Amino acid sequence: MSEEIFEQRINLDELSNAMHKLQTEIKKVIVGQDDMVRLIMTAILANGHVLIEGVPGVAKTLTAKLVAKCMETGFSRIQFTPDLMPSDVLGTNIFNPGTGKFEFKRGPVFSNVILIDEINRAPAKTQAALFEVMQEQQVTMDGVTHVMSNPFMVIATQNPIEQEGTYRLPEAQLDRFLFKILVPYPTEEEEINILQRFHQLTDDNVVNIVRPVINDEQVINLRQLIKSVVVEEKLIHFIAKIAVATRNDRSVYLGASPRATIAILNAAKAWAALLGRDFVIPDDVIFVAKPVLRHRIILTPEKEMEGAAEDEVIEKIIHSIEVPR
Repeated sequence: MSEEIFEQRINLDELSNAMHKLQTEIKKVIVGQDDMVRLIMTAILANGHVLIEGVPGVAKTLTAKLVAKCMETGFSRIQFTPDLMPSDVLGTNIFNPGTGKFEFKRGPVFSNVILIDEINRAPAKTQAALFEVMQEQQVTMDGVTHVMSNPFMVIATQNPIEQEGTYRLPEAQLDRFLFKILVPYPTEEEEINILQRFHQLTDDNVVNIVRPVINDEQVINLRQLIKSVVVEEKLIHFIAKIAVATRNDRSVYLGASPRATIAILNAAKAWAALLGRDFVIPDDVIFVAKPVLRHRIILTPEKEMEGAAEDEVIEKIIHSIEVPR
């Protein structure tokens, strides 16, 4: 089947224009980090949450704030700390003397784009408070369910180096993130460009440089469009084989869940659309597999002692599976 027929099936012009505008605005401030920006855009289209990991100062938080500013939607930032309570995030019931009833006061999680900074600094009970809202986009408090507004997306950051005052994220919570994006240091050339760009800036708050280019309704419509992206049966089998292989590999203690399999499928569809195609090819699956799986698998203690990285194991597993033609 030719690409010409596929192009007639789904019109991706609106999606391409919206994502191009979004990327252009972000690139007014961010130098390099192309993979991080494009993966965040993919997550927006795939209706997924993102965990961004990197050392301090590589623009994790800034990028998340820029994304929120570019989307004409609600934004809330929560700085996670060791003393943060679940009610500080979700909200709490407060007694109103005037009515003689308890009223629910919504917490900062009730918005559209939620930036959780240093997510690994809050204890387990606060992390667990995010399980329901991240998966079901609702909060249940004292038997009453409060539904989040649409669209809803969590962008969380964490520092992998500093260990004091941090907590390991529960596996159940990690599994709710579509991507874990690793942010490297910039190259020397990119570092020079960063210095030159910030030297020329006159506004102290660089977030003010960007403008909203996409609204709530557009995001919802584009997410619906992604569902129509074509995935052949052989690619469905390819995705399933990758997930099953993680559960049977000797290097892996905990393999990918069925939620991870669905995440690869949705991410591959969004990535294909971002590249201007309304059909998925094997390269799309292979590209999204690492950011989807790297936080969902746990290596055996022996492999960890050898200094092996999750990405290496994922790559080895993918290479062991025949790529469909």
